[in-house]
Amino acid sequence: MRSFLFASAYWLFSIFYSLMALLLTVLPGRRPMLWVIQRYTRRMVWAMQHLAGIRLEVRGREHIPSQPVIFAAKHQSWGDGYCIYSQFNDLAFVTGDHLEKFPFMSTILRKLGAIVVNNCGGIEARKALADRSQKASDDGRHILIYPEGHLSAPGTYHRYRSGVWHMYRNFNRPVVPVATNLGLFWQEERYDKSPGTAVLEFMEAIPTGLDKNEFMALLQTRIETQTQTLISEATGTPFQPSTIVSD
Repeated sequence: MRSFLFASAYWLFSIFYSLMALLLTVLPGRRPMLWVIQRYTRRMVWAMQHLAGIRLEVRGREHIPSQPVIFAAKHQSWGDGYCIYSQFNDLAFVTGDHLEKFPFMSTILRKLGAIVVNNCGGIEARKALADRSQKASDDGRHILIYPEGHLSAPGTYHRYRSGVWHMYRNFNRPVVPVATNLGLFWQEERYDKSPGTAVLEFMEAIPTGLDKNEFMALLQTRIETQTQTLISEATGTPFQPSTIVSD
């Protein structure tokens, strides 16, 4: 019943706020669009708690510098985006072009200032990432990226891609790793939801100036270690390192 109630609210909120956002694309600037998206994501977090029984606990906000940063987050669930976006008033995010398959979504994403890149990766995708994220950097906005480029089931990870490194180097910004165990309660794209307390944890920022190999190794270690720690805490089981899966 919880899953059914949440699914009903999910589609109701998504359709309602998408239509509202589409109507507001005719207005100048991003502020009207931000108003809609802020309310949409916060309603979804509300529905997670009150309908699906998934309470969100946010840790580590003291680790977020006052300057604009890049958030590099673990991605276990469609709910990850709602949880992170709901914490900020303005956040640029990197997403794959799969979202553009939904009607009018490309118009909304463009107006919102989202950074849409080709899911297949490669040189062209890296160039698009650099070009489209430059505007967000110029505007002084926080940027959210999922460095794996995939949804990963709890206990697993995909190869960390270098797009986050290029942004870190090009924009000379600290990177804040973000761990979560939301996948225990809302895994990937699954319909079934399980009640419990999901944790979203912002960790100490990685300072600028590291070389690529050092940065990528440190980022992956921090995210995967803390994510597995949160999973161990929630399940009451011993800590287990995450295992890699092929793309």
